[in-house]
Amino acid sequence: MAMSKRKVEKLNLLKFVPFRLNRLAAEFSTALAAEYMARYKIDIPEWRVLATLGLHDAPRSAQYVVRCTRTHKSRISRAVSALAEMGYVARLDSAEDRREVMLELTPQGRAIYGELVPLLLKREEAILSCLTAEEQAQLDHLMDKLEKSFDLVQCAD
Repeated sequence: MAMSKRKVEKLNLLKFVPFRLNRLAAEFSTALAAEYMARYKIDIPEWRVLATLGLHDAPRSAQYVVRCTRTHKSRISRAVSALAEMGYVARLDSAEDRREVMLELTPQGRAIYGELVPLLLKREEAILSCLTAEEQAQLDHLMDKLEKSFDLVQCAD
């Protein structure tokens, strides 16, 4: 069988948007993780749990954390176990569903969250300082549009 002489289209990976977004996300996460890893010995999934729970006063389910962070449930489960062992997260029985476990930050977890948020926001500001205020607003707007196009859960409520 003769091979076709059809021209093969090439892909410049360094200009391919999904790859670029993934690479930027990895760099951002690594830069921010340095703060909480050095201070509290927590990793990225553990921080995602703390950050998601810290946004709310009422307990949230592990499934809620999975939906908000788009992190695999096994990684969230391990993170919750580690945070509970460190005394940062408490597990509670759900009033609505006995199979579901609710999660909330302990006073120690809230204190760590309160210490980390200003540091991480300052670090984010430093990373984004290469963009003007208008460019930062445009970036935020464009990311909102992309998230909506994928129907990603907005877990601020």
